[in-house]
Amino acid sequence: MRKRNLWDYEVEIDEEVTAVWYQAKDEWDCDCDDCQYFLELAKGRELPEPILAVLDELNIAPEKATYVCEMMPKEQGHLYQFSYRIAGRFLNEDTVESVGFHWGEVRCCHEPYPYGAPGFPTPHFDLEFWVTLPWILE
Repeated sequence: MRKRNLWDYEVEIDEEVTAVWYQAKDEWDCDCDDCQYFLELAKGRELPEPILAVLDELNIAPEKATYVCEMMPKEQGHLYQFSYRIAGRFLNEDTVESVGFHWGEVRCCHEPYPYGAPGFPTPHFDLEFWVTLPWILE
């Protein structure tokens, strides 16, 4: 496992296990309009650059989120929560809350329900984001 710092989270990531699992995974498969809109943005790489950079480093296609939910309309768009499961563990889980940036919030956590990641190898953690995405559909 490779040690890294992801937005103040000290983590160990098994990059090979993560990449192999995501190669076999389909994209997020909810058919609701909100999730389909997220998929359109993810496929077009219209997520914040810091998120895309980490996903690229881990060989995760943005449209292969393990959880997606449109939370609420916001003045600048719609607030989404979306996650990606990562093989490995985070080392300072008791000391770090969600971390805020101009583009949104991020946290590492252990989501017990598998959502879009049934059978994911252990140990693992979830990289969870809250981001307001532009809303251009009427």
